[in-house]
Amino acid sequence: MLQVAVCVCVCVCVCVCVACKRAEVKAVCVIGMGSHLCCLSERCSDINECVTVPDACKGGMRCINHFGGYFCLPQNAQIIVNDGAEPTAPPFVNQFVSWCVSDGNQFVNQFVNQFVNQFVNQFASWCVSDVNQFVNQFVSWCVSDINECESSNPCQHQCYNILGSFICQCEQGYQLAADQLSCQGLGGGRGCSLMVFADVPADVDECSFSSYMCQWQCVNQPGGYECVCPDGYQLQGTRMCQDINECETGHNCREDETCWNYFGGFRCYPRNPCHEPYVQTGEGRCSCQAVSACRGLPPSIVYKYMSITSERSVPADVFQIQATSVFPNMHNTFRIKAGNEGGQFFLRRSSNVSAMLVMARALGGPREHVLDLEMVTQNAALSYRSSSLLRLTIIVGPYAF
Repeated sequence: MLQVAVCVCVCVCVCVCVACKRAEVKAVCVIGMGSHLCCLSERCSDINECVTVPDACKGGMRCINHFGGYFCLPQNAQIIVNDGAEPTAPPFVNQFVSWCVSDGNQFVNQFVNQFVNQFVNQFASWCVSDVNQFVNQFVSWCVSDINECESSNPCQHQCYNILGSFICQCEQGYQLAADQLSCQGLGGGRGCSLMVFADVPADVDECSFSSYMCQWQCVNQPGGYECVCPDGYQLQGTRMCQDINECETGHNCREDETCWNYFGGFRCYPRNPCHEPYVQTGEGRCSCQAVSACRGLPPSIVYKYMSITSERSVPADVFQIQATSVFPNMHNTFRIKAGNEGGQFFLRRSSNVSAMLVMARALGGPREHVLDLEMVTQNAALSYRSSSLLRLTIIVGPYAF
């Protein structure tokens, strides 16, 4: 709040008496740039420059007359006065009068030489060159500002002191309420105000604005919201969820197991998936060595794993199988031998040596599908027929991301 005590600043122009002779009745005055003080019969009689000087104060400021001059203040400034009609004369004016009454020569020598030659010249240069600079300097001299943000902090959220008052601002997610100081939630709104008192904020639930605020779940908080992700995921940015690869960050699979990460979790599978009569001949590869024991069985089984998200759009290509050995005049056919009882998949033959597994129906998770994909190789001229099996485990994650 702007407080102006009994502060005397000679504003816009300054004039002073050059000589006051106690023995003479007439006044000897030098007229300055719009104000003067005349000495009449050993007494100084004030002239109201606010009445006599046209447009004494610039920029909409209010003219305040005082003994020996006047000054300009903002329209809302308050001035402390005595019980009389005139403002109380400050010490500067009392000294001014004592100089004028007691010794005119002392006044001329001391006041004019020190005040007029130094201050008035500088003052006049302000009036001529830069009015704004003068006003700023005047305010710094005559205005004593109170920092309300330090003394009482009336704002509910953020308080910013300005000359003569203060403004309030609200945190993100709030806007300034009608009472001008309290904050109420409104999706990140901001506001400011003057001289108000705090109230309890009313938060706005930003999560109710849209179901797309967060990829998984929106949690409303005072003044805002945050996005959270389910187990197995971590927040990426501010709203997206990214799968955590537990096989890299930490898992509880045994030494004889291998960790397989999927969307939203992980699973442990045996490092040696082979069962009698098959033996492990490579990573994820099982071969049947005994011809008699393997009659009617595929000579080899290859184990593969993959993961997909839940409710994936269809049709979708998910896995490609391809012959590892190519022989002349051999014809290859592909089929889903087992695991497709629901008809969720089909094979699309790409060439004589490859085929694409296509998902025909959207799958929900978490769920595991084990498909036996068979490739049959035959040569009718040689009466040759052989087959190989790829056992594909498809893990469907619990979410669509």
